[in-house]
Amino acid sequence: MTPLDDFLAWYLAEHPVRAALLGADGYDHTLGDFSEAGFTARERAAEQWLRRLSVDSATPGPTGSGADRPAASPAGEVALSFADEPAVSLADEIDRELVVSFLRGSVASARWPDWRRDPAPYLGAIFGSMFTPFQQRLKPEPELVEAAVARLAEVPAVLAACRANLDPGLAAGLLVKRGLDQARTARRFLTSTLPGEVRDADLRVRLARAAEPAADAFDELVTFLEGFEASGSWRMGEELYSTLLREREMLGYGASELHEKGRKAWDELDARMREVATRLGSGESPGDWRAAMEALMDDHPPTLEAMRAEYEAETLRARDFVRDRGLVTFPEGEECQVLPSPEFQRPILAVANYLAPPPLTTSRSGVFFVPFTPDGFTGEQVRQRLRTNSRAQMPSIAVHEAYPGHHWHLAWMAGSPRTVRKVFRTPYFVEGWALYVEKMMHEQGYFDTPETELAHLDCRIFRAARIVVDTALHCGEMTIAEAEEFMATKASLSPGTAVGEVSRYCAWPTQAPSYLTGALEIERIRGEYHGDLRTFHDTIAGSGGLPLGLARKAVLPPTA
Repeated sequence: MTPLDDFLAWYLAEHPVRAALLGADGYDHTLGDFSEAGFTARERAAEQWLRRLSVDSATPGPTGSGADRPAASPAGEVALSFADEPAVSLADEIDRELVVSFLRGSVASARWPDWRRDPAPYLGAIFGSMFTPFQQRLKPEPELVEAAVARLAEVPAVLAACRANLDPGLAAGLLVKRGLDQARTARRFLTSTLPGEVRDADLRVRLARAAEPAADAFDELVTFLEGFEASGSWRMGEELYSTLLREREMLGYGASELHEKGRKAWDELDARMREVATRLGSGESPGDWRAAMEALMDDHPPTLEAMRAEYEAETLRARDFVRDRGLVTFPEGEECQVLPSPEFQRPILAVANYLAPPPLTTSRSGVFFVPFTPDGFTGEQVRQRLRTNSRAQMPSIAVHEAYPGHHWHLAWMAGSPRTVRKVFRTPYFVEGWALYVEKMMHEQGYFDTPETELAHLDCRIFRAARIVVDTALHCGEMTIAEAEEFMATKASLSPGTAVGEVSRYCAWPTQAPSYLTGALEIERIRGEYHGDLRTFHDTIAGSGGLPLGLARKAVLPPTA
């Protein structure tokens, strides 16, 4: 076995929920070790793996200069490379660099331990491991139930670890509140929704009974979080933020430079949208794109279910368009379902999202989740959610989530023979790809009216606003209220959706800028590629979800 094989075996064993969701066999009966000792042991092991797999610090980054790259190993330590190994191919070298970038990010992130600050690592593992297998149904129902029962038995211990590990001095009230809102959905999800996925009556009863102790443990967690006094900050700070951009994402710049890129992109898109809004010629101020978008958002489906049905129709239209123009090669057996978002996601996610086929299986079936509102939302809150999924916006969102965005990319990538690339991917490519194809589809004529063109640009300026806000929030230059106002006035978000978006940025630093940052880099790579569009798409998307510097290397190999 190679060092990468050894690392991959360790990683899957230490992260059994992720391993099972990827489709690896033998990991679906446990949630893993969430104790303090378990987390700290994995952090120490990541440092050791990084030392073992690191390359010389002068390896060129995405800009071609090693000067921006910090040393891979602590001072005074010798980085162990593959110097004594047989010569490796470019693809093998990219695999190794992918793992090294992941480990650098993990080691840096250990300075900001989410498992001490946020209930999300505990709740996400439980909800995801329970819901996804029944959604994908890759095994017979008795096996799914058996695995769920085994995991349910571990839920009380995982939630006890959550209570023990959360540090009042580090945990942020905003993140605890997000966790509390999600935890409140657990009893119904575990005792009603989850058993409702089981067709066999006896198995359904067995699962419901096994869920009761887990639901009781969640009730205990809810009480704990309601009384938990958190005094920590959700702000990551510029130093760590920039470190993650440079080391994990292999970008040649930090937070302040990214912030300025977002500002510049917003200004450029603002000018373009004014021109399109002028062509629309609606309202008292024809060039006012915000007023134009507000008017377009009033044309929306009447109900949440109608929204789902219209998204389904738009998804099929996008697929036909991509196929008819030969923009990509379709993997055999792929299909994309369009379903309501699962109830446990609704309190923390206000936008559409996608569940990919497990890449370590033969499945090519994914799910485009339409953003339903949580139970208890008022009629006005539901209306605002429908407005941010208007008919003018649906083409861009369906392209992004399904064809040729996330669904096509991840179904196509699942056929890769490079196992490491199926396991590790970055949103700076995955989300960058999905935004890249929105612009590409516009170039191909998919957004063929001023209304859909304006909505397409609105989706893009929304991502520019995300760059501005995310960097400003975590570098201490913007308050939550200022961020919410920015998202509601500099992008076409309702105030309620802006609140949900900003909460997400606070909880998930560096993710929000990935969309436009990645799209711009993929466009640069395409500009340097000599070949037809379909081959470019198949090649770069098939290379995985690589940091952008590695994606460039995979598509534009260095010349001798």
